[in-house]
Amino acid sequence: MRDVLLTFLMALGCSLVVAGAGLLALRGPLRGRSVTAHIVVLLLVTVLGVLAGILGAAMEMFISDHDLHVLLLVVGASATVSLGAGLWAGRRLARASMWAAEAREQERQAEARRRELVAWVSHDLRTPLAGLRAMAEALDDGVVSDPETVAEYHRRISAETDRMAGLVDDLFELSRINAGALRLTLAAVPLGEIVSDAIASAEPLAAAAHVRVVAAPSGWPVVEGSMPELSRVVDNLLRNAIRYTPPDGTVTVTSGLDGDRGWLAVTDTCGGIAEGDLPRVFDVAFRGAPARTPTDSAGGGLGLAIVRGLVDAHHGDVSAENVDEGCRFVVRLPLSAGPGRPGRAGTGRPGAPAVAG
Repeated sequence: MRDVLLTFLMALGCSLVVAGAGLLALRGPLRGRSVTAHIVVLLLVTVLGVLAGILGAAMEMFISDHDLHVLLLVVGASATVSLGAGLWAGRRLARASMWAAEAREQERQAEARRRELVAWVSHDLRTPLAGLRAMAEALDDGVVSDPETVAEYHRRISAETDRMAGLVDDLFELSRINAGALRLTLAAVPLGEIVSDAIASAEPLAAAAHVRVVAAPSGWPVVEGSMPELSRVVDNLLRNAIRYTPPDGTVTVTSGLDGDRGWLAVTDTCGGIAEGDLPRVFDVAFRGAPARTPTDSAGGGLGLAIVRGLVDAHHGDVSAENVDEGCRFVVRLPLSAGPGRPGRAGTGRPGAPAVAG
């Protein structure tokens, strides 16, 4: 009985020494290290604690040399398996921990963007609503009665209503993108046709702003995408460029091939964007510096955010860069692999190569 007690106390003492050293290491040099490092240290403490107890018992002649060799082989094999399993489990836990941290950070960023969006939209809705209410009350109360002023009020009410309808449409589109509810019907889409339609649609805006819109007559790639969503991408980029281009400026639409992708670029003569703002131009509700913000309340700052969301949904990418006298927005999309892909670039439609204002 005495030998059993001595063996137990010897093993306990040696194990406590190893455990104390391990705890000091975890609280000292290894503090703040990865989950994998902590798991490996804990396993080493366990194995070394058992090994220390065995060696202590052997030194007190409680274990024969033959039994010691057997025990060392068993402990060595078990330690190898345990450390390997602990290393694998630690790496998995570390990856899961990193994924959870990234998910939390993304959720915080998404919540911040939602709050920012609500603030911007509340402001953009409040302004036209206040104007509409004031004009409607003036008409109801007979404050304005001459036909010319009444017609002007009606025109402004119609314009503000259209603006609010456009903002609501943008919000709906952005909510579909953020919620993952966007469903694309992919087909071979000639970019030339989309650009042609976008230029025709933007002609009144360009004419009113005295801006020329120039596009190449041919050589447009055929990409894999959804016609309605890509039309909105080009339309948003084109209208954004026209809105920020000063009178007598030019907006140029070009395209080309880049490996297995087709690209489309919209270049304006807006004077450029501050370098610090370039990474943020596709953020929700971002409008840039006051000097770049138009004075006619151009909207809720959602157009470029929608562009990025739609391009991402097509597994493409969009970027912005400064060029001489302006900035350039480039959209890259996968080329169509269908039979309608004539040499990876089609003639498209010239689509009014220039619109003059």
